[in-house]
Amino acid sequence: MDTALDYEKELESHIRQERAAVTLSSKVGELLYDKGIELVLFRNQLVDITISEILNLHEYSKNVVNKPIDIMTSSTLAVQLHNMDLAPAKIDLGKLSYEWLYQEHGFSTKTDFLNNKLADFKTGEGNSMNPRDVVLYGFGRIGRLAARELIKQAGRGQQLRLRAIVTRSSSEEDLIKRAALLKNDSVHGAFKGTVQVDAANSAIIINGQVVKMICAKNPEDIDYTEFGINNALIIDNTGAFTTKEALSRHLQAKGTSRVLLTAPGKEIPNIVYGINQGELDLENQKIYSAASCTTNAISPVLKVIEDNFGVVKGHIETVHAYTNDQNLLDNMHKKPRRGRSAAINMVITSTGAGAAVTKVIPSLKDKLTANAVRVPTPNGSLAIMSLELGRETSVEELNEIVKIAALDGPLVNQIYYALDPEMVSNDIIGNVCCSVFDSNATIVSKDGKNAVIYAWYDNEFGYTKQVIRLAKYITKVRRAIYY
Repeated sequence: MDTALDYEKELESHIRQERAAVTLSSKVGELLYDKGIELVLFRNQLVDITISEILNLHEYSKNVVNKPIDIMTSSTLAVQLHNMDLAPAKIDLGKLSYEWLYQEHGFSTKTDFLNNKLADFKTGEGNSMNPRDVVLYGFGRIGRLAARELIKQAGRGQQLRLRAIVTRSSSEEDLIKRAALLKNDSVHGAFKGTVQVDAANSAIIINGQVVKMICAKNPEDIDYTEFGINNALIIDNTGAFTTKEALSRHLQAKGTSRVLLTAPGKEIPNIVYGINQGELDLENQKIYSAASCTTNAISPVLKVIEDNFGVVKGHIETVHAYTNDQNLLDNMHKKPRRGRSAAINMVITSTGAGAAVTKVIPSLKDKLTANAVRVPTPNGSLAIMSLELGRETSVEELNEIVKIAALDGPLVNQIYYALDPEMVSNDIIGNVCCSVFDSNATIVSKDGKNAVIYAWYDNEFGYTKQVIRLAKYITKVRRAIYY
């Protein structure tokens, strides 16, 4: 073997792939901003990622999806998509690339192939929509992540527009501090954009979008129409209002039409997007809950297991990152154990996720118990589900069924099928799915009737993505999707 020749050959091949990835990256941006078309690769985002990350995603696709797509094909298809007259949409470039590799013999060109696959995505085909105004009521951990996500959607095809943020104070000093917290985050990193304070107009300008900062103590006291905001969705992330009666106060404010709570709610629909949003009466129901981060993490996997094996009974233990409601140092707290220092203790506490999941999957009623342990990490949590199954299975079968659900069907945005045998909690921070299924950790008993399943979740970002998905659904601004 000529080692030098082999070295040059491999390097040359990699450079060609990098160049193709650069082309793909540029077309991803152009499609998003010029046409409102978001490209993903088997549900993985392609916006704001590096060239190396794009190449790694293609390798992940080969290993997980078992579909031999390559960067050359996906890059060429992206160029062709940019030349087409398409309405705003979300398109899985991985799926298109795979279909082209296996169906190209049936088409004379890639353009003919894309015209066939995306025939219903052409402009003027009823795919237009008007974006809806959004107000963030509260600006804590979830509120700031939601702001980042909403701002990223600017351009043609924008579905939700962040118009205002409501807090209890809006002095110039507070504006500067809130802007700094939006721009810099110790867990999720710096915001990849511009954040400017307009103190004279009580606003923050984020990537050129003027977001009004409103000071209010009571939801019903605000007149949003004074700021040009109408028919708005209020996303309440304060945690202060959790009942139907309390949340109804938002609807008394002028310019509002819907309310979405980023916590479990009482007397209102608790929704895990991807599972039970279809049960909503969007014409008559005005207030909704996106449930909890843990409920969103366990429900997708439990849904797959219940549908394919049946769950006789089980226990869920969540190993959860500490949250703002705990004390940094030992101090008084209204709940048992949470008064002890979150930074240096594992703290056993309660969770309502076991009961909450039955609202999402009614067939699991009275079958599950649940508890939680808060641990000294700022983000990144783990749900351990110990289940007695309705029929026998194996590790291989159980994993394969979850993998299929992660790649095809209604839960493709919710379940991420992870292969990395060295995965730890930090590795899932920033994952767009609310449930990261750890395939290497699955355990099935010798008799095949009991299974232990591990699902990681970014209890901040993964949950926020679910909130945004539900927000788009209840405001009826969902784009056409090719998955």
